[in-house]
Amino acid sequence: MDDTDDDAALLARFAAGDGRAAATLLDRQGPRLMAFVRRMTGGDTAEAEDIVQEAFLRLWKKAGEWDAGGAAQVSTWLGRVAANLAIDRHRRAARLTGLPDGYDAPDPVPSVAARMIAAEGASALDAALAALPDRQRQAVVLRHVEGYSNPDIAAMMGCGVEAVESLTARGKRRLAELLRTEDPR
Repeated sequence: MDDTDDDAALLARFAAGDGRAAATLLDRQGPRLMAFVRRMTGGDTAEAEDIVQEAFLRLWKKAGEWDAGGAAQVSTWLGRVAANLAIDRHRRAARLTGLPDGYDAPDPVPSVAARMIAAEGASALDAALAALPDRQRQAVVLRHVEGYSNPDIAAMMGCGVEAVESLTARGKRRLAELLRTEDPR
């Protein structure tokens, strides 16, 4: 197997029974996807690992029918599936706390001192990201933390490039507000 194979070729090799192709694809896509999902879950590593694992399981199930010539790249498909899983889990957790169906509660943001004590070293940026609405956080993290292009983000999020630009701009403005109000100086 050639390590320079594109992701779709690796997926096709996996579908044909090549386990090394799956390992290569996991090594290639796993760390970046894990970093993204970890931020989507507010730094909950265990939750992020579960989501990344589920996203890859869904990819492995789809391997035999993957359309290499299709519009989706493996990386953007994984990102979209993982983001949807993270958002679904967040909403499910909110419903379990007794909130009415359809209510998408914002992430609770404890005081700066409480966050610093509880998180031991968690950055103010991570806390501010956690306070953003799901779609804004997703767009900002994908664009400015993970470095995806707007068209790739649009494919992951299932929206247009203009919507990504709007979500990113609103998210950046809100981050600036949160970081300004949390500065104790």
